[in-house]
Amino acid sequence: MFSEKFLESLKAEYGRWEQSTLKKILDKYGMTSDSIPRQTYTPLDIETTDFSNCVGFPGEFPFTRGIYPTMIVGTGIGGRAYSGFGNPEDTRDRLRFLLSQGQFGFSLAFDLPTQIGLDSDHPLATGEVGRVGVALSSLQDMETILSAFDGGAPLDRIRSSFTTNAQAVVVLSMYIAMAEKLGIPLNQLTGTIQNDILKEYIARGTYIFPPTPSMRLTGDIFEFCSRNMPRFNMISICGYHIREAGATASQELAFMLCNAIAYSEVALKRGLGPDDFLPRFSFLFSSHSNFFEEVAKFRAARRMWAKIARDRLGAKKTDSMRFRVASGYAGSTFTAQKPLNNIARGTLECFASIIGGNMGSASAPYDEALGLPTEEATIVALDTPRIIHFEARGADVIDPLGGSYYVEHLTDALEARATDLINKVDALGGAVAAIEKGFIQAEVESSSYKMQKEIEEGMRRIVGVNEFVGETPPLHPMELASDIEDRRIRALRQLRAERNNAAVEKCLNRVRVAAEGTENLIPSVMDAVKAMATNGEICGVLREVFGEAQPFTSY
Repeated sequence: MFSEKFLESLKAEYGRWEQSTLKKILDKYGMTSDSIPRQTYTPLDIETTDFSNCVGFPGEFPFTRGIYPTMIVGTGIGGRAYSGFGNPEDTRDRLRFLLSQGQFGFSLAFDLPTQIGLDSDHPLATGEVGRVGVALSSLQDMETILSAFDGGAPLDRIRSSFTTNAQAVVVLSMYIAMAEKLGIPLNQLTGTIQNDILKEYIARGTYIFPPTPSMRLTGDIFEFCSRNMPRFNMISICGYHIREAGATASQELAFMLCNAIAYSEVALKRGLGPDDFLPRFSFLFSSHSNFFEEVAKFRAARRMWAKIARDRLGAKKTDSMRFRVASGYAGSTFTAQKPLNNIARGTLECFASIIGGNMGSASAPYDEALGLPTEEATIVALDTPRIIHFEARGADVIDPLGGSYYVEHLTDALEARATDLINKVDALGGAVAAIEKGFIQAEVESSSYKMQKEIEEGMRRIVGVNEFVGETPPLHPMELASDIEDRRIRALRQLRAERNNAAVEKCLNRVRVAAEGTENLIPSVMDAVKAMATNGEICGVLREVFGEAQPFTSY
């Protein structure tokens, strides 16, 4: 990128500056160059960077600067608010409110019982119904939730997103059944199902089945979507939750890509070509608090994924090499102390996402650390990326920090660290084997412990938590109605009393036979949800066949 003569001259000039100008100020305050973070970067830090092969142009391999050649103003404005709580009726009403505020589409959050395949009347669901997402048991519930769009855009014009993993096959089957009922061709449906079970073993814990049958279910979704739903994202591979569990930026990047490789291998074993499924892979990143590191991480991710898709997985099409990612904030950086400060945190994190070239950028409600977000906080979150786009003009220029000595150096450094971790996971046999051996969990836990220790010892300063503490003004988060659980249980009893239970049993038996064999489970699960079999009943059958996963310890 630079001539040898120029670099030699620069080395001499840098040495002179270090020994004179910099040394004077360090001596004045009794400091050494080792006692402060490095603050100055020059072309010497990127002397080995090949512009054409490592940086390039937007829309061209290796996509470091962006996956498309132009950033249309307004692209990715206000990613859909992650929403869902209480009963289906509560979530329907919240979606209607979000639509009134200019949101198009939805991103559904499900409560913990739903996520682990339990109905609201299961004893283990007590106290958790509707708390961190909507309680969903049946196709009837899905229809109630999405009645928010009655009179508006049909399903084939709505950007849908379902945050569901262990029982993604059930939720997707409900959505497909609803589309069929409305006469909408499946090949017109757009949206995303998260379907990322590996990060559940690493970070979240809402898994149901052991890895092998879980990856089979993932493969069933890949196969069905590739053949029937070509516009639908069959997976959203998440670094977000791994980072939220305490991982570093390089660990988030590495382990997310390790999981992506593992999922690709599942698809390849199903006979799908890389160009059949990779264009419908999407990704979800955290946008954490270290602004420049996050921008560099997004750039490194695009470059690394392009190389993996082309060189390791054999992709030929440009679309297969594009790292299509959404991000915008890191919920773990939001504090219960001085919660209004979270507006500033969310804005900076969203800005890093946009400057870093992500196509879907959002912020989180400032009161998220306290409980369910209020409507006021939700509006602020929706408007944050809009202000960055329209007022700060944050998306007018593609990769505006590209060429910065610091950002290019940091991009290369993150890629190197992440590549080293990927090599370690490969040596263990890949992501699934590394999870079963506890390696990835141990890496994340170690980083999480280190970060928390730094906070408690004051080495990592958090405004309002261990620095500038002051009083926190009272805020009143949204509260759930006290009778939500009772209403859900009554609704389930009514559903079971009114449906054709003989037909349900027949369909559940079909699910069992399919699970015991090798056929794709989606057709049988879809028949079951059409007969009004519940999420808990379907997952109960699969539990009997597949068994339940046990935690993989890293100790």
